Amino acid sequence: MVKRARGSVRPGQRRPIDRRPATPAAAATPKPAGLSDAELVRAAELEQQLLAEERAAETARRRTAERASTREAGAVKTIPFEDEYAYVARDLKDIARIAALLFAILFVLYLIIDVFDVVKIA
Repeated sequence: MVKRARGSVRPGQRRPIDRRPATPAAAATPKPAGLSDAELVRAAELEQQLLAEERAAETARRRTAERASTREAGAVKTIPFEDEYAYVARDLKDIARIAALLFAILFVLYLIIDVFDVVKIA
């Protein structure tokens, strides 16, 4: 086991924080009790800006909700089942035709090779 030197830091640990005591000069200065007139005017301006932004956001939300509700009502279309899946039936018919053609070719090859012995395979 390896000895650790004093003050070393292991992975996952931090060094202790060096906190200095507060200076008596900083604690002795009094803080002002209220806000100045300029600060009050600035706070009123900020509050008006925030309220205006909130109103704008609320109207945008309402507009979005109205648009969404009108879209949902007109978006649903009823299409008959046969029309909607006509391509599936067409694809299945094509697959059946190709399978029948392949079986016919295999049957003809069977007749030529095994039954009539036209082609000799060693």
